[in-house]
Amino acid sequence: MLQSDGAPAAAPQGVVKDTTTQTFVKDVIEESKRQPVLVDFWAEWCGPCKQLGPILEKLAAEYHGAFELAKVDVEKEQQLAAAFQIQSIPTVMLVKDGQLVDGFPGALPETQLREFLNHHGIQPGMPAEEVPAPEEAAAPVDPHAEVMRLRKAVEAEPEKAELKLDLALALLATGGAHEAEQLLEALPANLSTDDRAIKARARLGFAALLKDAPPPETLQAAIAADPGDLRARHLLGVQRIVAGDAEAGLEQFIEMLRRDRGFEDGLPKKALIDAFRVVDDEDLVGRYRRKMSSLLLV
Repeated sequence: MLQSDGAPAAAPQGVVKDTTTQTFVKDVIEESKRQPVLVDFWAEWCGPCKQLGPILEKLAAEYHGAFELAKVDVEKEQQLAAAFQIQSIPTVMLVKDGQLVDGFPGALPETQLREFLNHHGIQPGMPAEEVPAPEEAAAPVDPHAEVMRLRKAVEAEPEKAELKLDLALALLATGGAHEAEQLLEALPANLSTDDRAIKARARLGFAALLKDAPPPETLQAAIAADPGDLRARHLLGVQRIVAGDAEAGLEQFIEMLRRDRGFEDGLPKKALIDAFRVVDDEDLVGRYRRKMSSLLLV
């Protein structure tokens, strides 16, 4: 939200506050019984914290009190950080009705932060309890029919880059990764950073991992012989995601995280975060984000 002079609007007084061990019960636990509270665990020396913090404060202003942001400096409040078993920063937790209900580690982009809030019924400009029920989802579109429709639309209006982005996304849903990649590379600068383009590139990244990969049956046999074969689990998870079975893919990544979070420089966590960018089912993403958080915070 911008003010008339073009500067970012400040958050309403009381919506963003620093909290301490002494004030945490009042600032977070008691306040969460009136409205949701996001708790941002951060530190001055933390680079990702400096990326995430301004986005959280911007959203706090834009959402007009639909949630409160409480910031905890872990350097100054080590006792509070220890009580929540904070092992990496930034870490964000959501407290509602006096209870910790969700959270995530790392600096998420603004689009995913909005999805996280939306998943918990927190909408701009209105308290969570007044959020209308979501509309019934539309019937799924046949991806092959969508490719045909968009090809005709691009032929009719070749100057419309937005249609080419739509076509690239439709091609990814039908296995046309090579043509989709060419379309994405040719997008103008204003569309190359579009949320949909970012998601499409993440999907291409998954597809690239499967080049020369063994078939699913071979990977399943390898896991059956050795449940600790995390490389096989990773490839099988990617195959499941690309094939459209998102939950089966996420389950493989969660099992990787459960067995060895440090495998190949944190590949299990990275695979989950990349998958969250690709999977369209917000409820499923929210459920596995909570599973990831619970494992990382143990």
